[in-house]
Amino acid sequence: MLKYFISIFFVSSIFWGNAQDEAVEETPQDSVIYEQPYGLRFGIDLSRPLLTFLNENYTGLEFVGDYRLTYKLYLATELGNEKKTKQEDLYNFTTSGSYLKLGVDYNTYENWYGMNNSVHMGGRLAFSSFSQTLNNNSVFDNNRYWSPDNFVVGTTGPQEFSGLSAVWLEFVFGAKVELFANIFLGASVRMGYLLSNNEAEVFPNLWIPGFNKVTDNSGFGVGYNYSLTYFLPLYTKINKPKKKEVPIDE
Repeated sequence: MLKYFISIFFVSSIFWGNAQDEAVEETPQDSVIYEQPYGLRFGIDLSRPLLTFLNENYTGLEFVGDYRLTYKLYLATELGNEKKTKQEDLYNFTTSGSYLKLGVDYNTYENWYGMNNSVHMGGRLAFSSFSQTLNNNSVFDNNRYWSPDNFVVGTTGPQEFSGLSAVWLEFVFGAKVELFANIFLGASVRMGYLLSNNEAEVFPNLWIPGFNKVTDNSGFGVGYNYSLTYFLPLYTKINKPKKKEVPIDE
């Protein structure tokens, strides 16, 4: 009888061991799950409040935001308002207005699991609506007897030109680094190209809010921003790690 029970136990052990081996073999090798947060990131551009504090001829504020669409792709926007007074050789003028930029950013940086930093490139379609006030101007005069410095006073009273607008494309290259949990510090450089520039007949648009200085005979402009943003996670998606391809020896 004892031999009978020993035999049953021995046979059961063999079947149990085989079942365990099959269960181990059937376990997926790439079973690790990586959950990626998706949501809205919003904040402000730090450079404009700083310039407002340091430069009495400038005031500005810009809000920035992006929304994560896919693992690499983000919808992005900037909304701002600027006012600037400039003294050129012949003109002293003030430009004031608002702008909106809409586009996408593509993250080229491969993060480790748990990191959400980015080195991105992207594009924007930008719109600006503004007005310009010609505060005063001078006129060049060849008669040095009446104007020893070659300039005579032109218009002394302010002239306002309203209803001005501009549209441009913008190429963006930048980076965002997570300083603390969901708090990001970012920086970007922008190269813009004017598509349309609606200006007054008697006075050109020399500076456009959101675009910056307008160069004679050129539609290109350069800008930048330094952002501080907060990421609001709304949901997560599973991102499975890529399988490593093992080279086959011929």
